[in-house]
Amino acid sequence: GCFLCSLMRYFWSAVKLMQHSSVSFLQPVAAGSGIPEIKCYLNGVKVPGVVRLRTVVCKAMGVLFSVAGGLFVGKEGPMIHSGAVVGAGLPQFQSISLRKIQFNFPYFRSDRDKRDFVSAGAAAGVAAAFGAPIGGTLFSLEEGSSFWNQGLTWKVLFCSMAATFTLNFFRSGIQFGSWGSFQLPGLLNFGEFKCSESDKKCHLWTAVDLGFFILMGIIGGLLGATFNCLNKRLAKYRMRNVHPKPKLVRVLESLLVSLTTTVVVFVASMVLGECRQMSSTSHSGNDTLSLQGMSEDVNSSIKTFFCPNETYNDMATLFFNPQESAILQLFHQDGTFSPVTLSLFFLLYFLLSCWTYGISVPSGLFVPSLLCGAAFGRLVANLLKSYIGLDHIYSGTFALIGAAAFLGGVVRMTISLTVILIESTNEITYGLPIMITLMVAKWTGDFFNKGIYDIHVSLRGVPLLEWETEVEMDKLRASDIMEPNLTYVYPHTRIQSLVSILRTTVHHAFPVVTENRGNEREFMKGNQLISNNIKFKKSSILTRAGEQRKRSQSMKSYPSSELRNMCDEHIATEEPPEKEDLLQQMLERRYTPYPNLYPDQSPSEEWTMEERFRPLTFHGLILRSQLVTLLVRGVCYSESQSSASQPRLSHAEMSEDYPRYPDIHDLDLTLLNPRMIVDVTPYMNPSPFTVSPNTHVSQVFNLFRTMGLRHLPVVNAVGEIVGIITRHNLTHEFLQARLRQHYQTI
Repeated sequence: GCFLCSLMRYFWSAVKLMQHSSVSFLQPVAAGSGIPEIKCYLNGVKVPGVVRLRTVVCKAMGVLFSVAGGLFVGKEGPMIHSGAVVGAGLPQFQSISLRKIQFNFPYFRSDRDKRDFVSAGAAAGVAAAFGAPIGGTLFSLEEGSSFWNQGLTWKVLFCSMAATFTLNFFRSGIQFGSWGSFQLPGLLNFGEFKCSESDKKCHLWTAVDLGFFILMGIIGGLLGATFNCLNKRLAKYRMRNVHPKPKLVRVLESLLVSLTTTVVVFVASMVLGECRQMSSTSHSGNDTLSLQGMSEDVNSSIKTFFCPNETYNDMATLFFNPQESAILQLFHQDGTFSPVTLSLFFLLYFLLSCWTYGISVPSGLFVPSLLCGAAFGRLVANLLKSYIGLDHIYSGTFALIGAAAFLGGVVRMTISLTVILIESTNEITYGLPIMITLMVAKWTGDFFNKGIYDIHVSLRGVPLLEWETEVEMDKLRASDIMEPNLTYVYPHTRIQSLVSILRTTVHHAFPVVTENRGNEREFMKGNQLISNNIKFKKSSILTRAGEQRKRSQSMKSYPSSELRNMCDEHIATEEPPEKEDLLQQMLERRYTPYPNLYPDQSPSEEWTMEERFRPLTFHGLILRSQLVTLLVRGVCYSESQSSASQPRLSHAEMSEDYPRYPDIHDLDLTLLNPRMIVDVTPYMNPSPFTVSPNTHVSQVFNLFRTMGLRHLPVVNAVGEIVGIITRHNLTHEFLQARLRQHYQTI
């Protein structure tokens, strides 16, 4: 009867999981742990919907039912994502999902401020999950934020401290009725590691044990690399065969994983579990756990599961307990699990957790990895005690080191994970062995593949920037990696051209350029119209055409006066009568500041080679959001007026719609006169960061990453823009491809 009740309970949990796994389809980005998405966001990539209110609601509901449904997932990863969402939305004082919640709060209205709050929110999530405020701060620094400053450190630490003590206050009050006692610092507590007073030979760890810890770190790195490799193959299979199909298939996959987990747990506990005698030595951990204020000690969580009286099932004790209780069993129970049971439990848990991570339910990876690694460490301790005769070792220490080794081999974190584990154990003496184990596990795993979060980021095609480039990349220059085919605007551009540019491209910023240096000074003052700026001599046009034809072949040369003089000497040979049609075509196309493009055409298809690579004097950058805002608010002037008559918008008015700016496709074109002209000079950035074409790639990368840039113009010695560098041009794959091309041309 007990078996049937338990079986019905697990199948009912599976049904509830099927019903509530659909929350990820209301907001698909809510699936998974959320750490890869937050890592991308803090790296400078805007993932759609990653910090929406709907996301955190779906995340909370989904992780509640996925953990209650018996899946081998954790709630710590989703807590980090949830904290980041709170950090992103709270200082905005408005919500897209709840449009009635909106206050006139003019502060923190930029991407940089929002990233800082997301960093603090992610750190608060770690602090609340593990009771580790310092570890949360270091996690945000090591694994998340790309742009860090000294002033942000204490703010993030204060936020983490506040999250830890807030959770501690409410948990202690609710569980013990003692408000203000602060007895439960985090959701996951490892308890106190302490040898029994009766065992004089026992030590938490000795110098001799460091050799075993290093060996465990190597094995943990290998196991982590194997876990990541298998999960990567599963993720690729899902991308090819599951995700393209109807959404119901994802729900069925989650149900299949839940049912398989349930069957494996029951069969393994019945067939493979051993009935072991309850020994008095197992009570040595009662006092230590009572000091942590836990309502139930370690012994109360053991499961009999069809075993006779005074015995218990060791496999069922690990499988049928919550993951946190199973971790405490492995950390603090002494001599209660056989090597065979630990080996089978590790194998089954390894495979099932690898299969589970990646399905369409909110799921974390920290606790499953800790539990899997703790079983591995406890197995090592049992073997050393039974076959080598090392009676002085403390099994809980080896279980902790095994958990650190396996988790480090999976996620490849070092300093933040060390501090998190130290704060969770309240034992500073574990600092050195944990740090050594994590470093060895990371080095071993990195020899084979990347960490699990980096793997999922790369599978989604997100252009994530690493901390630095490889040394051999310095053989490349900015001119080797830049995008030379530019889409630009003029300081004074017709509405027709702006709409055409915005509707036929997806770029987020556009260079503001002029072509005629002779008229440039008067042109920038606004006293001369675009129509007057197209009066070029035939020789001038053909000179630039010949010059740019040479530039398009090398992409490294400068349009200098020497080139112009050389071209001017051959004007007669470059002006055959048949060029008259080309000249007339270019002049007619320049009647408007930008060629008229249809929605199904791109600039590269419409432009000629002469138009694509003509000399362009660089004046600044203007964002897509700024151009759309100017069009929506009707900021323009007519040809019969001066640009001084154009309405001016303040900075507050320009950023009023942040972070959801209007879309160009939602613009009502009937309200606009296509012949009107927009002066973009008051709103562009006249002094953005720029680099020379001969700048080393490492310098370009460091400037781009440390300053949090999205666009980096390449400007030559005479002030002409010759290309632009974006995040895509600095990814590892793109740089590798350009380096191979560089070697082929040598």
